[in-house]
Amino acid sequence: MEKVDYKKQLKHLYAPSVGKVGIVDVPEMSFLMVDGEGNPNTAKSFSDAVEALFSVAYTLKFMIRNRGGGIDYGVMPLEALWWSDDMNAFVTGNKDAWKWTVMIMQPELITAAMVAEALEQVKKKKNPVALPLWRFESFHEGRAAQTMHIGPFSEEGPTIEKVHAFIEENGSSRVGKHHEIYLSDIRRAAPEKWKTIVRQPMS
Repeated sequence: MEKVDYKKQLKHLYAPSVGKVGIVDVPEMSFLMVDGEGNPNTAKSFSDAVEALFSVAYTLKFMIRNRGGGIDYGVMPLEALWWSDDMNAFVTGNKDAWKWTVMIMQPELITAAMVAEALEQVKKKKNPVALPLWRFESFHEGRAAQTMHIGPFSEEGPTIEKVHAFIEENGSSRVGKHHEIYLSDIRRAAPEKWKTIVRQPMS
């Protein structure tokens, strides 16, 4: 059975340098997605969305692995797009006004039919609360600036400002939504060791 590490294959997107901002061209990729709003630290809808995504993602992984001639691949990390109707909410810290899309990238071999099959399996076994909210679609982010943040989410401010400053210094403007990719299992790793990719699309 072939073992595939998509994070290694897409190293330029999922392993940026710490403390150094770089430019990447993010191709069109397929994702499992759930939309929501509210404080990610307190809103049950956020944890429900994450549970539903990982339930389907792992079901897909095992479906592929257990089929004849299949491959074994690691489930990709959780990602999230963040925004607000009033972007000052990010400055003032009013997390209750935040809106988000949590998502997990899927390999090219995953089809809509496979996702539908996995969904039915998850329904029968666990049926997470947020399962009806999922969608499977492509997302093309394009040109973006990104870097690696090490530490708790509450200390991301200077890293985000550094990315924004880099975009301005390169004569570009921010477009699209603030994007984060969570590489650490926050249930096990100490907050000071959490690895988060901070990405911002740019014109």
